[in-house]
Amino acid sequence: MHYRIWGIAFALAGTVSFAFRPVLIKLAYSLHPVSATTLLFLRMTLSLPFFLAMAWWMRGEAPIARRDWLGIVGLGFLGYYLASLLDFLGLQYVSAGVGRLIMFLYPTLVIILSAVFLKKHPTRRELGALAITYSGIALVLSSQIARDPSSRMFVFGALLIFASAMCYAVYLVTGSQLVQRVGSMRFTAYTMIVSAMPAIVQFCVLESPAALDLPAALWWIAVVLAVACTALPVLLVAEALKRIGANHFALIGALGPVTTVFADLFLLGGTLSAAQMVGGALVISGVLLVSVKWEPQTRS
Repeated sequence: MHYRIWGIAFALAGTVSFAFRPVLIKLAYSLHPVSATTLLFLRMTLSLPFFLAMAWWMRGEAPIARRDWLGIVGLGFLGYYLASLLDFLGLQYVSAGVGRLIMFLYPTLVIILSAVFLKKHPTRRELGALAITYSGIALVLSSQIARDPSSRMFVFGALLIFASAMCYAVYLVTGSQLVQRVGSMRFTAYTMIVSAMPAIVQFCVLESPAALDLPAALWWIAVVLAVACTALPVLLVAEALKRIGANHFALIGALGPVTTVFADLFLLGGTLSAAQMVGGALVISGVLLVSVKWEPQTRS
């Protein structure tokens, strides 16, 4: 019993930690004119020691085949570096709450990608969930555009975050078999290490050392972003999945967008219309329909 209770606690803590990531990014942007390149560099480099330590801790496990190393490099670039970069860029123009709802679409994108490339035909329930989810996101976005018809940059930011969600969905679809061969914790550690490399190169090419002349408060935000919203939740979610399984974790994970929306309201002074609330509820409901596997009840 205690084993599962701790699993639920880890799932809650990991979900909330991940949920505060877009809020901290928006807070950093509002505090100082920092670029997405610099902020991503800080997040990756400050979290890198934790993932290096994870890789060192698991050094005694079975060797990884050359083709699997190639997969780790490719998926690390796509699923963590590129997805993170697009997310950081998009959050310059989109609120944390709306951005989180768009990112939360990735399970539905997995369904679509699996149908197109793996010929896994969606069920009626999945098709219904897709209709509910994308009706909800259309309501959220149209409500925002209606309030500000000239908000082209909002649409641009939303498209960037949607592209980020697509990158992460491709990462999940193509990496599923690789995770089974390498192991989830080791796979995560290696892909995160790989993702730090292009972030570092990008910073060195596009920015000067003066870009790191930042206020102390922003450095603290970067540390919290790297540790509490990147490295720590990776460990918490992995342990939670082991203890309670993906089905129950999906239910708890639905708290993520809700947490982000309320944090955006109270910490960043964001606004939320009735239409956006309804749209957000539709998005979360649709994602739960495709994420949670319903198990038939058996009579005792």
